[in-house]
This record gives sequence, C-alpha cells and structure tokens, in this order.
Amino acid sequence: MMFSAPKMQLLWLAAASSIGRVLADSREQSLPSYHYGAPIGVECMNRSSETGEHIENAAHEIQWIPFPVCNETGSPLEFHYGIETEQNCTIPMISDPFFHLLEFYVHSDAPLSCRLPTRPPQHVEVVGEEPLAQEHIPLVFALAGTLQLSHMHISTHMNVLLHSTPKHHIHPHDSGVLDSATAYSTSPLTHMKGGASRRLVIGDPLPLSFSVRWFPTPALPKTEGKVEWAGMGGHIFASTVFYAVVSFCAGILVSAVYFFGSVLPKRLRGRGLGGATPLGYGLNGVGNGWGYQKRAMD
Repeated sequence: MMFSAPKMQLLWLAAASSIGRVLADSREQSLPSYHYGAPIGVECMNRSSETGEHIENAAHEIQWIPFPVCNETGSPLEFHYGIETEQNCTIPMISDPFFHLLEFYVHSDAPLSCRLPTRPPQHVEVVGEEPLAQEHIPLVFALAGTLQLSHMHISTHMNVLLHSTPKHHIHPHDSGVLDSATAYSTSPLTHMKGGASRRLVIGDPLPLSFSVRWFPTPALPKTEGKVEWAGMGGHIFASTVFYAVVSFCAGILVSAVYFFGSVLPKRLRGRGLGGATPLGYGLNGVGNGWGYQKRAMD
C-alpha cells in the first residue's frame, strides 16, 4: 500500500509524538518518589518584618528559608509521607522581628506562605540530559488570632491536609509524590477562651500543634456524594459502626431465642421446681405452690 507524501508526513508526526510520550512517561516513572514515612521538610517565604514584603535573592528570585526550629525535634518542622498523626512544634522564643511578622500573618496582610517539595531530590543523573528542577507545592498556613495593644492571641492548633498522587507497587504502603496541601487554625472564633490558644508577647515561646491527615488522591474521596473520612491510614466508617451494632443486636437476639426455646425447657424438664413455683403444686405434685411441702397425715 502506497501513501502520498502528506499522509506519510502525518504518519511520521504521529509516530514521533507517540515515541515522545512514551519517553516522557518513562522518564516520569524513573523519577524518585516518597516512600511511606519519608520526611518532608517545610520551607517558608522570607519576609521583611517591617513591611511584610517577600525578600529576593541575588537572582531576583523569592528567598525561601526553613520553618523555625521546633523544641521537640531540634530541627525545622517536617511532615512524614503518609503518616497521620498529632505533632507539636514549639518555637522556643518569639523575637521582636518574628512578633511583627506574626502580626502580618494574623491580619492576613501577608500570608504565612510555605512550600513542600513534590518529590525527593534526584540523585541519579542521565548523561546528556539536564537534571529536572525541583518542583514544589504551596502550603499556606491560615493562622488565626487577634491583635491587642501589648500582646496578641493566637489559635495554636492547626489542621494540615495533604494530598498525594500514588504510585502502585507491591509494598504494603505505596510510594508517591505530593499533589497539594493546606493548613488552617481550628476554632478561630473562640481562640481567646479555648484551650488551643496562646496569649503571646515578645520573648514567649509559641506552642503549635498540628493534626496531620493524608489523602491518597488529589480529590477528596467520595462515595455516592458522601465524603469518606479516610486518608492514607485506616479509619472507622459510619457504615462499619452500623454493621457492628446490627450484628451485635442480631447475635443477642439469636442467643436469646436459642436459650429460651431450647436450653431452658430442657433444664426445666430435667428437674422439678417443687413448691418454689406459684403455678400450683409443682411439676411433680410436691408442694402447695408457695414453697411449703405437705405433711403426711396419720
């Protein structure tokens, strides 16, 4: 079969496009991914404490610095891939510049903008190919609070939601890359009277607590329009509780029917109750129905 020149050209373009997609997919599969429990460091945008504006480096790029060091670990804040947990990060002392930055964060004049690397750094380089630049996803901490003349109140408990795109393997816990993330203070309207709050002045420590939850897909999982509250780890569904309660009640009902329908009658037939029963003269004709035995008359 002979093809005209335009058709041949189209076939070559289609073949080249397919080969390009295969090579791109192959390279994507060869890139590193996080394994279960791998640490993921948090970097935040460096800002001026006077204006709240971001600071740039010599190349006029935004400057990113590690999250402040946590007392609990002695290192900047980090999360672990796929691990849902409650973790604390106490910043030892709030300096004067950082206090003013917190004022910007609480007022939302400048957000606490941070980022996470989507995948681990690439350790293997292919000869003749430029190494891919490290990609990041944004993580903005919506820190709630109230400013006063001499101090501030901050809601110190935060929910952290992380989404990943998994790779399928035979291991118990899949590896994957990060897709998106967000973090926000809980109970922001009751932070001045709730337990998860802090009255803060310059020089105080700032105890932050994080409830970290993972979702193994970019979208929130849904079943028939209802959200499944299950992240990377195992959770108890409402349906599970319902089935457990129904099974428990059914077990009690079956046991009761078996006991009163089979076990109890057999035991009653096996021995007389005498006059202890108010049904007359007992099952064997002994007794007057109230526990008194008849005496033989001479």
